[in-house]
Amino acid sequence: MTQQTTETDIINLITSAGSARSLVFQAIREARENRDFPQAEALMQQAKEMLSAAHWIQTQLISLDEGEGKIPVTLALVHAQDHLMNAVLLTELGAEIIALHRQIAENTKK
Repeated sequence: MTQQTTETDIINLITSAGSARSLVFQAIREARENRDFPQAEALMQQAKEMLSAAHWIQTQLISLDEGEGKIPVTLALVHAQDHLMNAVLLTELGAEIIALHRQIAENTKK
């Protein structure tokens, strides 16, 4: 493990989590504005894949640290964790929002 590798991993964690977040917002917009639920679901699947990539990076960093403080806690690492936590929360919330939009659309047809 080198400092450069860790910094690259942290940047990749931020970008993966940020991409997941953006995809969820796109999915919510598709559900709300276009009522295109298949597209919303496809975007949510992409978001989950990005989130999975972010989790994998986080797991690698935790493994390298071994609970012994081998990886310094920097502002960038805290920022990465914040991005990941927000992306996880938004993914779960986004699925619920899309389900509500689907339910509203179905009830409107009746």
